[in-house]
Amino acid sequence: MASQIHPTAIIATGAQIADDVSIGPYSVIGEHVTIGAGTVVGPHCVLDGYTTIGANNNFYRFCSIGGMPQDKKYANEPTRLTIGDGNTVREYVTINTGTIQDVGVTTVGDDNWIMAYAHIAHDCQIGSHTIIANGVQFGGHVHLGDWAIIGGLCAAHQFVRIGAHSMVGGTSSIRQDIPPYLIGAGDPFRPVGINSEGLGRRGYTPETIAALKEAYKLLYRRNLKVDEACEQMRALQQEKPVAHDALQVMVDFLAASTRGIARL
Repeated sequence: MASQIHPTAIIATGAQIADDVSIGPYSVIGEHVTIGAGTVVGPHCVLDGYTTIGANNNFYRFCSIGGMPQDKKYANEPTRLTIGDGNTVREYVTINTGTIQDVGVTTVGDDNWIMAYAHIAHDCQIGSHTIIANGVQFGGHVHLGDWAIIGGLCAAHQFVRIGAHSMVGGTSSIRQDIPPYLIGAGDPFRPVGINSEGLGRRGYTPETIAALKEAYKLLYRRNLKVDEACEQMRALQQEKPVAHDALQVMVDFLAASTRGIARL
């Protein structure tokens, strides 16, 4: 099947577009852009920069993808944006390329649902299967784990890390790291427990969810320091081997945190 490119679209020489890509009216594709098979680019989109896009993505109208970082240190270096497969990117979403002050690439994984007016800044690392609701604003260098859900109009401070399977209520202000599996909301974000419902839907067993609830209590209810809570979680791994891997995700996240974690 041949590409379906509207005659008003502007495609730069050098752009690499798979045979069955669809590009709508008045969209602009830059010379360093690669677009994979089955991807749909709606009308009035701009895809620019050193941007690589995988297969079966859907960009709705007025998206701005691969624009230069909103960082005064940026000096036109050839930094990149990489987007995986099967993502839905709704109206007016902006995703910027990386900077040389970080790894030089902004990354979006697979099967994400990114709603209207969301902004993903330079050097963000977005996992897979996430939901980023309307108007979410990610500062530079934010890391978002797989299966995380971010409610509408949330704002995440630069360098914040948000763990896998977490769920953040709308209009929250995220100023410190949110460990995996947590659910909460607020300005600033405050955890209220484990995202049990979401974990159950993704096949986590009741035994594993119970162990994660105990890990939450160690971290937030036992008046322990983070390293002390991690030590207790390692002991819990021995007691609850069925939850070993899930608990290890929590321990590894806490060990890597540099901004500190969101507190009650």
